[in-house]
Amino acid sequence: MQKRKTIAVIFGGQSTEHEISCLTASEVVKELDPSKYEMVCVGISPDGIWHRYGIEEVAGLHVEDNKLPRLDEDGPVAVAIRDEDGLRIATHVGDSLTDQVKIDCVFSLLHGTYGEDGTLQGMLEMLGVSYVGSGVTASAIGMDKHFMKLALQAADVPIGPFELVSSAQWLNEKETTIKRIADRLEFPVFVKPARGGSSVGISRVDEVTGLEEAVEEARKFDPKVIVEQGFIGAREVECAVLGPAKLGERPRVSCPGEIVVNKDAEFYDYQAKYLPTEGQVDLNIPAKIDEETSKVVRKLAVDSFLALDCEGLARADTFVTAQGEVYVNEVNTMPGFTKLSMFPSLWEASGLSYRELLTDLIEQALARPVNVNR
Repeated sequence: MQKRKTIAVIFGGQSTEHEISCLTASEVVKELDPSKYEMVCVGISPDGIWHRYGIEEVAGLHVEDNKLPRLDEDGPVAVAIRDEDGLRIATHVGDSLTDQVKIDCVFSLLHGTYGEDGTLQGMLEMLGVSYVGSGVTASAIGMDKHFMKLALQAADVPIGPFELVSSAQWLNEKETTIKRIADRLEFPVFVKPARGGSSVGISRVDEVTGLEEAVEEARKFDPKVIVEQGFIGAREVECAVLGPAKLGERPRVSCPGEIVVNKDAEFYDYQAKYLPTEGQVDLNIPAKIDEETSKVVRKLAVDSFLALDCEGLARADTFVTAQGEVYVNEVNTMPGFTKLSMFPSLWEASGLSYRELLTDLIEQALARPVNVNR
């Protein structure tokens, strides 16, 4: 019998998406195939401390009283060590390191800063261990909406109009910057932290007088801000992309799915994504679009995956206008991964179960070479 691989599941983190990561980890540890994999769970607190957690502790993380789960500082401290055999995870107790376990692959479920932006990926490269998902460069570009759009433009992937608001521009040329946005974009616009996720810090602005407040709100989360022109009447259609089943083959793409916000939210914001009221949001999978539009959406999802040099997984979000034009809004290299999230739901509808999806991602990671500066 083949020896089970040991997977380090890393979750939590210091970003504004800490709670979503905890919720994702709970689903993953309950579904990871125990006949193929052993698990070591490492939770990173909001203060950045690494802790060891038992599988049952992680599986028990859940929404309670309409509040998402959050890690405390009570767990034993975890330590990452590299030796001649690769990565080991140990528990730090007093002056000793105990419960040392060799890790075959890391499954990072961290969203946002220090987990999805290439920083953790760089550390894992230095530790010489396989890991699920995109490498350093693709993760960093995918996290930064400005550079992401530049990469998509360079690959002739259609995107909507946008304007960058750098920290220097805002601090030194605020009035000029506001005028530039108003002159070049049509309202409504969406003002976003350039390197944020889960719709945190995003505002819809319907007229120029609301721009200053919206930019200040976005700057609470990132000094670099991007302003995107809204697509009135457009449909939000998403596709999930998986890396090739075998090295050298084409990425795989799911059926498209559509997000329909019915009430209470002007757009698909944090509340609507993770704590929706009944009837607030519908996820139509597959999307109710014609076959030709479906082909375009799926092709652009793969084109975007390749343009950013993604690996493992990504979710491509598009807008389909009333005229049938398709524009890529953004690419997420570590999309939400709860059972109700769009990414696994799209693959479920495309014939791949949640457990099979987790196995696929880990086997992709194990098949890729380590330490190739990706």
